[in-house]
Amino acid sequence: MTGYLYQCELALLELARRSWQDPTAEIRMELLDDIELLDPDKTPRELLQSKHREAAGPLSETGKDFWRSVGSWIDALKKLSEPSGAAMPILRLVSTQTAPRDTFFHYVGAGPDRDEAKALQRMEQVASDEKGPDTTAKDRRLFMRLTPARRQELVSAITVNDGAPLMSDLDPSLAKELGITPSDHAQAALEEIKGWWYGVAVKLLERKNPQHMRASVSAQELMCRRDEVTGRYTGKHLPITETLRNLTEAEIAGYSDRLVVAQMRWIGLPDSEVAMHLRDYHLARAQRSEWLRTFKITPERLDEYEGELHYEWETAFRRRTRRIPDDTGEEERQAIGQEILDATMDRVADTPLRPGTVTAPWVGKGSTHGLSDQADTAQPDRQLGWHPDYQNRCKHPDETQEQ
Repeated sequence: MTGYLYQCELALLELARRSWQDPTAEIRMELLDDIELLDPDKTPRELLQSKHREAAGPLSETGKDFWRSVGSWIDALKKLSEPSGAAMPILRLVSTQTAPRDTFFHYVGAGPDRDEAKALQRMEQVASDEKGPDTTAKDRRLFMRLTPARRQELVSAITVNDGAPLMSDLDPSLAKELGITPSDHAQAALEEIKGWWYGVAVKLLERKNPQHMRASVSAQELMCRRDEVTGRYTGKHLPITETLRNLTEAEIAGYSDRLVVAQMRWIGLPDSEVAMHLRDYHLARAQRSEWLRTFKITPERLDEYEGELHYEWETAFRRRTRRIPDDTGEEERQAIGQEILDATMDRVADTPLRPGTVTAPWVGKGSTHGLSDQADTAQPDRQLGWHPDYQNRCKHPDETQEQ
């Protein structure tokens, strides 16, 4: 069990390490190998075998950890070369055990003593030894069935990273690679990121349910999640790149057929107020899009934020509609709708997108108008409007006449 958990956390560590040099790097798990590091075109750049042994003694040249990895790599390379003739990826074995000197492990290490010719010669000797253990015989024979040129190519691609941290010692390495500096909240932040990561790992490992699976995860997404988590503890605000301004007549006209405008017309707002609210809506859309594009925030956090905005609206809406008599006239219903709108705007203006920070008021206001623009198609927990009868009007827009 520890080995499986180690594989998940090692994948997190590998992705964090690459985030500083290549934010487009991606990882997937258990498809061709334990962990796969991908190029932007989804071609595997590295195939990584994860081996955790709490009794961290020396690696054995006849041991299962290495030769089963070799067998796995040979099978994976066949799958890679069949459809596309892809280039040989790096083949890495990450082990908590150590590589003794004068073994082929030592000669395929990442250090200055790397000698692929010596490693190949020694691996062929071990693989062809009939006195070797039965537990690795199948994989050793598989290696020797390769052509000499292919064996040399395979060995040239192998790198053994020995002496890796044990599961219980991974946290300091994870914190360092994630850029989490020592503080009172460092451990809490790390645990929160790891909790998110295990949820991602489940989706990466899911194969049967397309709704719950995902193909890979990028370093950009990881860094965005890190910034979200650490930002809550440090009070780091999201950057505002949009300039607050009035919309042009052409920009306002571009929204004339949208539900966001219809919702405001249903409560009798004059053009000047419609334009004011559309300004918030327009700027919030642009700012949120920029934050997503530049990985300042995740779609998951935006969804949570919209849930918080919906809660604020629901509080204002229910307080003002729970005792409306059936015979209430349209003029009074519009006035109630305007009260709902004003109260909601006051409440959402102070709702921060990143907890513990301050968000520009127009982001919350505009995002709430964004929800009103989707009231006819959104799930019930994201539907909102201003008119007391907005739900019926959304269902029958053709029957609705401007008052």
